[in-house]
Amino acid sequence: MSFEFTKEELEYIEELSQRYPSPKALMLPLLWIIQNRLKHIPTEAFKAVADITKTSEAQVYGVVTFYTMFTLKPTAKYHIQLCKTLSCNLCGSKELLNLLKERFNLLPNQQNGDFQLTLVECLGSCGTAPVVQINNRLYENLTPAKLQKILEDFS
Repeated sequence: MSFEFTKEELEYIEELSQRYPSPKALMLPLLWIIQNRLKHIPTEAFKAVADITKTSEAQVYGVVTFYTMFTLKPTAKYHIQLCKTLSCNLCGSKELLNLLKERFNLLPNQQNGDFQLTLVECLGSCGTAPVVQINNRLYENLTPAKLQKILEDFS
């Protein structure tokens, strides 16, 4: 199976290319375009990204596997990312993890129906720890009770 950007995506990429200093700088936006459409980055898309950015497929793979916001496998309808770094850990992320395990019968890096739990490195919100990201929305200053209330909207 091959991957191709849609006509609309190519038009947007052309527009973006005017704002970036080099084709290589387009790599993250290109990967976001793919991730948003497919909910993952299939290996078949590496060539399309490499061609536009004038890099190698190995470099694309390196970027996709470096950043936790990109995934090689499709994610569940609700992708819950829990920060596991020091600030969040000190402020209660373990309690949030226990709540998620109990509520959804999920272990880290597993899917169960519409829900997927991933432990990630820093989500960039250490001052408002602990944090969880569900799909593309960040939730800060969480307690188990606050997270429980938020999860009611997704069940």
